Amino acid sequence: MKLIFMGTPEFAVPSLSRLILDGHEVAAVFTQPDKPAGRGNKLHPPPVKTLALDHGIAVHQPAKIKTNEEVRRVFEQIAPRACVVAAYGRILPEWMLAIPELGCINVHASLLPRYRGAAPINWAIARGERETGITIMQMDAGMDTGPILATRATPIGEEETAPELSVRLSQIGAELLSQTLPLVERGEIKPVSQNSDEATYAPMLKREDGLIDWRMTAQEIAHRVRGFQPWPGTFTFFRGGRLMLWKAREADFQHHAEPATIIHLEKSGVAVACADETALVIEEIQIEGKRRMSAKDFINGSRLSVGDRITDESAWRESRGEKSTS
Repeated sequence: MKLIFMGTPEFAVPSLSRLILDGHEVAAVFTQPDKPAGRGNKLHPPPVKTLALDHGIAVHQPAKIKTNEEVRRVFEQIAPRACVVAAYGRILPEWMLAIPELGCINVHASLLPRYRGAAPINWAIARGERETGITIMQMDAGMDTGPILATRATPIGEEETAPELSVRLSQIGAELLSQTLPLVERGEIKPVSQNSDEATYAPMLKREDGLIDWRMTAQEIAHRVRGFQPWPGTFTFFRGGRLMLWKAREADFQHHAEPATIIHLEKSGVAVACADETALVIEEIQIEGKRRMSAKDFINGSRLSVGDRITDESAWRESRGEKSTS
């Protein structure tokens, strides 16, 4: 089948790879422009671009698509039977949805209608979900509101991070896409409308989403530590700098201390008071400007004591737009 593929990050690579392996004619790939990264801010291509060029597929990287006449000409000239989309990073205009004979088909990393939006993997973990999955859907003008073609569920591991889950879901998505496309081509799938009353949302992550509110429970914070990797991460302000948490778990004991108070120090972690008398054990941490380190190294280097606070109250409140109490 002649296709156009639209995708950008590593999550989309297995889907494109599977389309090529299955013998589809991928006539063009659309992906986001190269972005600066690493030392020297050198431009780096999106993973999808690298794969496409390796297979001799024409790559297009428009900064905008909604009113881009060149993009429209490419779609009209190719006249694909379908357009496959996997984490492209832009909302498609209605004219684009209408050009392919079989429409635009999206590989979405949640069990729709739950977690519509830009960051379904991150928010599913951050909100403590135990199950997620892949939905293959027929795109319409809404945000992940189109009819469902196929779904596949998978449990979320108790210690699984967003990057780890993303890798698993990308493979599941590629396999489900491979099975679904031939059925769509033969007209053997009846799309099922979503129940919008059951919809939840996974908005694009912002830097401030990672700021730890120690008035949350330890379990809620631990979910965010796993869910907000690699960006924006989960962080607090400590001794004038940003302190990033990379690994943390809920403690198996309770306390009566104020939230953000260090209540126990041991080799395996720093226990910090949270809401509802719960405690968070921080096992791996990163001081701003330094490498990630174990809790033991953090304790030794920072000379922590029970009763210290793990946050600078004034900086924390200022970052939240609140007035300092000091």
